[in-house]
Amino acid sequence: METFKIEIQEFLSRIIEVEANSKDEAIAKVRELYSLEEIILDSEDYVTTEIN
Repeated sequence: METFKIEIQEFLSRIIEVEANSKDEAIAKVRELYSLEEIILDSEDYVTTEIN
């Protein structure tokens, strides 16, 4: 019998609205909020699962 490595990926997604002077600034603000764990994706943000 062979052994196989199978990857399971779950995708989470959420749209965050943020005020900023530019797209780059908005991305930076959301990255900072995410890194500070002020934005935490959970099961309610589930989109799909892929098995490869």
